[in-house]
Amino acid sequence: MQFASDYIAFFATSPLAKFGETPWELTTHASEAIGRLLAEVGESYLVDGALAVHRTAVVENHASIKGPAIVGPRCFVSASSLLRDGCWLDESCTIGPGCELKSSFVFRNSKLAHFNYVGDSIIGSGVNLEAGSIVANYRNEQPHSMIRIFHEGEVTETHVTKFGALIGDECKIGANAVIAPGAIIKPNTIVGRLTLVDQYPSRAG
Repeated sequence: MQFASDYIAFFATSPLAKFGETPWELTTHASEAIGRLLAEVGESYLVDGALAVHRTAVVENHASIKGPAIVGPRCFVSASSLLRDGCWLDESCTIGPGCELKSSFVFRNSKLAHFNYVGDSIIGSGVNLEAGSIVANYRNEQPHSMIRIFHEGEVTETHVTKFGALIGDECKIGANAVIAPGAIIKPNTIVGRLTLVDQYPSRAG
């Protein structure tokens, strides 16, 4: 998936690269992809059904993880957080209190601080989402809900109804910012607090 590799340095060497799908296809089939990866985890993981947690990871009491899911080395998953419908955490990721992560892939050293929602997304390395920032995954304001993406002058029809964002390495998302569905965010982007990022194409393409 060269598209994701342009935004996330570790993508090409990650176990996700072999799936060879677009970002929105990968997130749409997150449960199936993670189900395949579960068969490959080693003895350094504690496996319980469709959930694999690395022995160095910390999952606090009252966190809710609904498999399939993989929580990588040195990750921290806080109490009152929710991971569901296929989630993959690389290593040294933080999912703070009150966060919900749905059908998403988070690369190393990234943090959802607290009270974040991230749906159907791929998050690069070293990304920080401040409190209350949201990555939305569904357009209920449009007459049709298919996600359309405007990227590098081209409009792409994804043919999926749910896709949040591809967020490149080292991006910083300010508190209470909203990333609208279908966003492609370049590495090292800073999204200000209370900002709306909406890349929905205004033309047919």
